[in-house]
Amino acid sequence: MDEIVISGGHRLSGEIAVSGSKNAVLPLMVAGLLTDEKLTLRGTPRLADTRTLAKVLAELGATVAEFGNGPGEGMSIDTPTLANTRASYEWVSKMRASFWVLGPLLARAHEAQVSLPGGCAIGTRPVDLYLNGLAAMGADISVEGGYVNATSKGGLQGARVDFPFVSVGATHVLLMAACLAKGETVITNAATEPEVVDVGTCLQAMGAQIDGLGTRILTIQGVEKLHGADHTVTRDRIEAGAFALAVAATGGDVTLTGIDEAALGALAPAMRLAGAGLSETDGG
Repeated sequence: MDEIVISGGHRLSGEIAVSGSKNAVLPLMVAGLLTDEKLTLRGTPRLADTRTLAKVLAELGATVAEFGNGPGEGMSIDTPTLANTRASYEWVSKMRASFWVLGPLLARAHEAQVSLPGGCAIGTRPVDLYLNGLAAMGADISVEGGYVNATSKGGLQGARVDFPFVSVGATHVLLMAACLAKGETVITNAATEPEVVDVGTCLQAMGAQIDGLGTRILTIQGVEKLHGADHTVTRDRIEAGAFALAVAATGGDVTLTGIDEAALGALAPAMRLAGAGLSETDGG
């Protein structure tokens, strides 16, 4: 698509079901690699990124199946065995989130070979935060030919990981890896976004022991094994905000279902100050 033409001047009205969050569903799909049982995700958005990640997971041995249509749609990730622990540049270069498989592969299979998102980079890499955290947990890591080669003989060990700056991706990777590590892991300066909380909530449903979700300090007690779960993906707050602004700009009246006002964060009071009316209903 080369361009999008918008003919304005029309009042928006009706009801919109807010999609599941892309920023939550991608790490949730990756979390399916942590267990040999089925992980069912409901309310998943159908995007090019989810299809790409499904191919990455399939290459590693997962069976990813979509089901349903509309509000009842979802997907399952079933990885009874890890057939492969190598994520190639072909896939990681298409979507950076593919790099996140490093954590679950290392935690479950004790080895991983994952392409750097930018190929063979010289100097400081954006993923060094991930690698330093995993190294603190006992992983032996080297970077050669644009690939991260990681092993954790005997399994990852609990550790204290102090992020020098906040990173959502690094929080996802270290949180997932710590779930199967031996002992306690403490992550400081962790990301607090709702999508991180959603991933943590799903991991808890899978048997992970996590304290501090939504705060800057996460404490994880590693367990020997995670099991399957049935989890509904949090709604996409960015999509909801975009719809809310479009409705307000046109003087419209639209019901956004599946999401509450709190998910809009600072946008809700800002819209009220600008004169927009927002109210919650039983349906969201």
